[in-house]
Amino acid sequence: MTALAQTPDGYLWIGTDKGLLRFDGLSFRAFPRATPSSFAIGPVQALMVDPQGGLWIILQSTQVLRYSNGNFELGHDEAEFGITSIASLRDGTVLLSSLALGPLQYRANRYQVLTSSESSAATLNGNKITADNMSSRLSSATGVATHRFAEPNSPVDSIAQTTDGKVWLGTRDRGLFYIGQGQVLPSDKKLPNKINCLLALQNGELWIGTDSGLMPLAENPAAPIPPPLRDNPILAMVQDRDGNVWVGTAAGLFRLNAHGISVDKDNTQVTALFEDREGNVWVGGPRGIECLRESAFVTYSPPGLDSESSGAIYVDPYDRVWYAPIEGGLRWMKGESTGNVTNDLLSQDVIYSIAGSRDELWLGRQQGGLTNLRFIGGSFAAKTYTERDGLAQNSVYTVHQNPDGTVWAGTVSGGVSRLKDGRFATYTVSDGLAANTVNSIEHGSNGTMWFGTSGGLSELADGKWRTYSTRDGLPADNVSSILRDGSGTLWIGTTGGLAFLHSGQLQVAGPGIDFLREPILGLADDRSGSLWIATANHVLRIDRNALVQGHSHDTDIRAYGFVDGLRGTGGVKRDRSVAKDLDGDIWFSLNAGLSVVHPNRANHELPPAAARIETVLVDGNPVALRGTVRIPSTQRRLAIDYSALCLVGSDRLRFRYRLDGFDHAWSEPVVSRQAIYTNLGPGSYQFRVAASNSDGLWNGSEATVPFKIEPAFWQAWWFQLSCVLCLAGLTWLLYRLRLHRLARQFDMRVEERTAERTRIARELHDSLLQGFQGLLLYLQAAQHMLPARPDEAKQAIEKVLDQGDHALAEARSAVQNLRASAVVPDDLPQALAAIGKELTVPGHTSEFRVLVEGKARNLDPILRDEVYRFAREALRNAFGHAEAQNIEAEVAYGELNFSLRVRDDGIGIDPKVLDRGSRPGHWGLPGMRERAETLGGKMEVWSESGAGTEVELTIPAAVAYEEPIKRDRFRFFRGKRTQVS
Repeated sequence: MTALAQTPDGYLWIGTDKGLLRFDGLSFRAFPRATPSSFAIGPVQALMVDPQGGLWIILQSTQVLRYSNGNFELGHDEAEFGITSIASLRDGTVLLSSLALGPLQYRANRYQVLTSSESSAATLNGNKITADNMSSRLSSATGVATHRFAEPNSPVDSIAQTTDGKVWLGTRDRGLFYIGQGQVLPSDKKLPNKINCLLALQNGELWIGTDSGLMPLAENPAAPIPPPLRDNPILAMVQDRDGNVWVGTAAGLFRLNAHGISVDKDNTQVTALFEDREGNVWVGGPRGIECLRESAFVTYSPPGLDSESSGAIYVDPYDRVWYAPIEGGLRWMKGESTGNVTNDLLSQDVIYSIAGSRDELWLGRQQGGLTNLRFIGGSFAAKTYTERDGLAQNSVYTVHQNPDGTVWAGTVSGGVSRLKDGRFATYTVSDGLAANTVNSIEHGSNGTMWFGTSGGLSELADGKWRTYSTRDGLPADNVSSILRDGSGTLWIGTTGGLAFLHSGQLQVAGPGIDFLREPILGLADDRSGSLWIATANHVLRIDRNALVQGHSHDTDIRAYGFVDGLRGTGGVKRDRSVAKDLDGDIWFSLNAGLSVVHPNRANHELPPAAARIETVLVDGNPVALRGTVRIPSTQRRLAIDYSALCLVGSDRLRFRYRLDGFDHAWSEPVVSRQAIYTNLGPGSYQFRVAASNSDGLWNGSEATVPFKIEPAFWQAWWFQLSCVLCLAGLTWLLYRLRLHRLARQFDMRVEERTAERTRIARELHDSLLQGFQGLLLYLQAAQHMLPARPDEAKQAIEKVLDQGDHALAEARSAVQNLRASAVVPDDLPQALAAIGKELTVPGHTSEFRVLVEGKARNLDPILRDEVYRFAREALRNAFGHAEAQNIEAEVAYGELNFSLRVRDDGIGIDPKVLDRGSRPGHWGLPGMRERAETLGGKMEVWSESGAGTEVELTIPAAVAYEEPIKRDRFRFFRGKRTQVS
């Protein structure tokens, strides 16, 4: 690795002997070619970012590239060839060193030569070029005036500017030079010829890195060079914002500050160093790149731990940290010193809890009771209290010492004991304690005592007990830790989350924060108003006032992890596993070592992470992100990949997004870096995404991408308008059809009523009137027979009476619409023969016969009665008006039609009557014609004066017959005609 730089967008650029890389905190991207020119980049010599944000890339081939706004610009001037090093001066000027032209400055898109001399030469690509020649070439290329120059005639590998404005040049094989009086001059200090790097310190000094070690330019430096840096080859140097000087050598990484020198990386060659804008130091070498960050926490792995977990912790006024390993025993550490206490078999017992004051400790033991440890000179004196001394139980889980010296010992299952003036007093469930298992003890104002038990929180005040449980608002009855902060608020950690008691009101803390619903294992408060919490899985910090006022949210809580210096994030189940020392530092006993944090150091906030949209995939195919993205209507799956730039702690980034035009609110904070939408409708949308950094700080700016989903032809406005118009037309058509149908129904009802009146009139004509007409004929005949043939007249009158009864019955049936069939079922010819006998008048000589043609078939019953009435009317006319000698009724059962013919050889029908359809006052022929149409058939009449009359009724076979006719396609013949007597 040869160089490191960071552009304003936050990317870290890495120059190596194999090419150029870019790092976003999560992944690396290689740039093998300089787009859009497709120039092969190759090995990188140096990197530098100018004040305008452009990245300068010096290749080992001595060519220059500039990167800005996603594009590489390859130099075309003569001055841009033969460049070996680059630096940015204090005034923002870009300074380059050219093999041919010496030091050059780049300003306002123009190059200028800084030095001049009467005679010198420059070597470029192995050719000797005079100064005048090169000067003229540079003038023609850049349009600026130049001067002849003198330069060290050796590649310059490093450039630095000290606080006095002097520019120093470190060469590859001719030592150190500086620019002065318009010339490049050698340094007066005797130095090795090979200068690897230069560092201008904040105090004005210049440090020089050589293969022979680190050398100051000043004869009397402010601080002497430490021995480890006097002999090792110095390869890279950087001074961070806190004044620490980082020195990369062939033997490792060293850090120098006011406290001396420390080794951060041993036996690791360091070839590149860089401090990013967040204050992280990046270290590059042959093995790769590594980030060194000033973490909020410092974690110790104290000696004497068989596992990484520790137990109870306590910091005494002498800054000794006392800790009780899970495996047992009691240990302490202070700086580099550590110790072990073995008094009263403490090394063979497990210490559950540690409390104390200035010169003594109180220890709660798993089996040995309660031990008091006093500091006497340089030794410890121990005194242990057990059940024989009045202690409730020898298994003491928590110990608390009041300011007045009173000691409280909470046991595993025997209640709580108070030691005052050398005597014990024990309180149990029978006295008002919530449970005999006591996990934590805290004192309050006015002598009030608080006890966290497995059955709730108990309060002892003025000799009276009160218990708070889940019925009073606790998240769980099992209270694991309690803490009274500086404002008097009592914080209650339970196995179901955190609660607090403030001004007599018990409330759940942060009801919408999932972190605070975990088991709470330790609590401490700092001087800045923050509450520090150890849960089963997290180390947390949150503002106490925000919790009390109910204004806290997920974004107000800070969770710390490995990037913050922790080696584990899970608390341990011990009372007082979190403690505050006299300096205000917070100590945590965790599942991986002891960690301490200074709250002020943890206040450092990282800059917000800027979200950006990487790609938009439509059904798996990427689309160009230029302007409004247009997406075809056939899309089924839209995937939007987004990210945020965070060089350290990128795994803790959170994102929230929304799709304007589809989503009604922002999404919940998520870790995933892709949003997927399926089957979006046509329209305009805008996707927005915001990011929070590892501290939970949300960036106010958002990354957006507008896109439009094109409608399919059936989703286009013109198609939808056409559909609306068609629907409106269809609705209008249906409306018109409905009106037409209603009008037709009305007409049909009128027609039905008219037809019903016509039918009644026809029925009256066919039954009642014809019956009376027949009666009149018989009465007339009887009148003529009375004088001469009284017996025959009597018989005629009797027949008239019978006929009258029959006519009366038919009239009654017609009026009541009771159409009792007058036809013998399925024997129409026999019914016609009966009509002929009925209508034959005594004394008349008319001959009547019924003929049948074809095989008789069953007629539809209703149709059969109508045919019968039609035939009766026709025969009545023939018998009553034709004065015929022969009358015939012919029934033809054809395959295609059913026919009924009534003919006579009488006087015929007057042509005028045929033209009018009937005689005035008579309804015979019109009624017959209407009846024929009602049956779905037709009626034809042939008549001539003196030649007789023939009436024919024809009905299609499909209408007339009850069953369809099965036709034989190979047999066609007319049936035999028969006569019915």
